[in-house]
Amino acid sequence: MKKRAPHRRSLSRPAVDQRPLLDRILDSPHVAHVVPRLPPEALHRVIQTSGLEDCTELVALATPAQIDRLFDLDLWRAATPGRDEQFDADRFGTWIEVLAESGASAAAAKLAQLDADVVVAGLAQHCRVLDRAAVAKYMTTDGEEIAGIRDVGDGMTCEIGGYLLVARRSESWDAIVDVIMALDAEHGVAFDRLMSGCREQSDSGRELDGLDNLLADADQAMFDVVVDREQRRDQQGFVSPPQARAFLEEARQCQRDRVFTRGHPLARAYFGAIDEAVPLDASTPPVHLLTGSSEDPADEPPEVAAAVVEVLHAIQEAGVGHPQQPRALLEGANEPAPRLGLFHRCLTVAFERSPDAAVKRNAELAFLANALLAGCSNQGRPFTPREASDAAAAVCNLGLENWSDAAVPDGFLVDHDLLGAFHVGWTMLHEDVVMRAAARLIEVLANLQYGDGETQSAIDALRADLTKHWRAGAPWCVREDLDVIAILDLPSWYALLSLLAEFPVVHAAIAASSGSGPRSVDESAFELISENSQISRIHRFLRSLPDLLGP
Repeated sequence: MKKRAPHRRSLSRPAVDQRPLLDRILDSPHVAHVVPRLPPEALHRVIQTSGLEDCTELVALATPAQIDRLFDLDLWRAATPGRDEQFDADRFGTWIEVLAESGASAAAAKLAQLDADVVVAGLAQHCRVLDRAAVAKYMTTDGEEIAGIRDVGDGMTCEIGGYLLVARRSESWDAIVDVIMALDAEHGVAFDRLMSGCREQSDSGRELDGLDNLLADADQAMFDVVVDREQRRDQQGFVSPPQARAFLEEARQCQRDRVFTRGHPLARAYFGAIDEAVPLDASTPPVHLLTGSSEDPADEPPEVAAAVVEVLHAIQEAGVGHPQQPRALLEGANEPAPRLGLFHRCLTVAFERSPDAAVKRNAELAFLANALLAGCSNQGRPFTPREASDAAAAVCNLGLENWSDAAVPDGFLVDHDLLGAFHVGWTMLHEDVVMRAAARLIEVLANLQYGDGETQSAIDALRADLTKHWRAGAPWCVREDLDVIAILDLPSWYALLSLLAEFPVVHAAIAASSGSGPRSVDESAFELISENSQISRIHRFLRSLPDLLGP
């Protein structure tokens, strides 16, 4: 395991602290009292930024309740952005190693207080747990030695407290054994509870008799862990990937007479949980978007409260935490007016006129950002929380611009929610950008004739595949097949990659293709689509495709 290099404090602290974020947190005054008061979401962002292996001291100071929440956030991975998350057994092993860095006894004390079902689910993927009697040899009355009824194979084994542990994975094995031995010695009740759970998942499957279709014990236990996690995350304001995908897919089909509102089933369930946790009245302080907490810090010692605030500011300065207000850093370098002007004007008026509207609009923006985080990809990769917040705001601004034939008043968001604006903007992105770009590319490819047979075959294959996915409403599925466009025109390839996406953006290559910018472009140079003027620019680019891609 990697160790954090010790940091020697300077006598004079600079105005802008340039030390790594982890050093700033661990060197802060009263750190032992500060870390247990940090929101788990903030701790998780620090761990993501600094690396779990380097956060052993931070994890050692975290409470079992914080680690339970961190497990919910950190132990689950999606194979591709927007897909269902699966339990990451290797990551669980790394967590055990990190906990054990503070000593097996300290790790066992925390493990004993964690959600037993989650710990069992993790341990069961690292080892089989068997009763010692099930594998012990025995002598018959005839003097014949008989092997135990369970075969443990030739892998690594360890006997602890009457149980035999048989390794399923070699990674993290030593740390797991050390911690379980400490559990047996110092936390007998927790040890028996965890070992019994692992033993149940290590038993052989049910006899297949064709009379039932039951899950195996291990699969049923993991299913229960998934359901429990989803319920906890629902209460905390998260959106599951299946729910997010369903919401975003339905939102792509806007009908002006039934735009989304809080009456949408998913939104109603989400905001019902929010409303129960935070009554929406003028006397209720808004939830802090960085900490996710509205607790009154008055009960804390003043010096600890000040240190907590300093650490949270350090996290925010490092660009790790969420800002308190929705971000919209979408201004172009040479543009006369900032982007999201309409969105910000309407949101500012809503905040000024109605505390109730302020809390609701904040919650709605968080819901939309969470839906993008859980159910959508950003140029083939997952959104970051900051990008998702920016993206939700951009879509809402586009929706407000196109809400009706007349301009919406500045006070529009006092009485209207953001879900309706998002619905309109999301449909425009899908129909006027993604689907239109796909249809235009299909038309252009049909008329391209290249003398090179290999290139022509690739063009024909792309057109056939794109047509199939365009008809299914998901042309972004051909992103991996667009490489032939790079042969024809590299800036156009960059531009089309940015448009044929679950969340389309305007790539700088669109300006390069139109002759208004340099022909060499940065792969990551793009801006979010938030205005009709950007869609008009995209349409001009699409009209020029025959000239750009032609031989």
